[in-house]
Amino acid sequence: MRIGLFAVGRLKSGPEKDLVARYLDRFAKAGPAVGFEFTRVAEVGESRASNAETRKREEAAALLKSLADGGILILLDERGKALDSEAFANLLGSYRDQGKRELTIAIGGADGLDPALYDRADATLCLGKMTWPHQLVRTLIAEQLYRAVTILSGHPYHRV
Repeated sequence: MRIGLFAVGRLKSGPEKDLVARYLDRFAKAGPAVGFEFTRVAEVGESRASNAETRKREEAAALLKSLADGGILILLDERGKALDSEAFANLLGSYRDQGKRELTIAIGGADGLDPALYDRADATLCLGKMTWPHQLVRTLIAEQLYRAVTILSGHPYHRV
């Protein structure tokens, strides 16, 4: 199954970008052993529209345009369902085992996500009830993708 990230906002050079790249590289190298292929990080700039609703709608349109037909969409939202790392790994594994070919994890912009995306999403998850800066969300989800691969492969990286 091909897995990619979609993010509103661009990650600037610095330690956060380096850390995200490190975890995504680990994921890309370890993923094929359990049936995962890292595809890409698709970044779109934040909309410049004058109001939040229009900005969210424009950002959602960019995301929807980039999705593969029949692909799985997971939204990251503070009001989503909280999973532990093993449950997240099992969710990815179940999509893979169902024969799903494409999965996109979406990180919204500062205004959040457009309501149309919730209707299209297969799952809405949170990385905790706190609001996280965009750079940290990317780091957290990149690490969790790598951790999911290690859990599914029985690698000792994940310790309980």
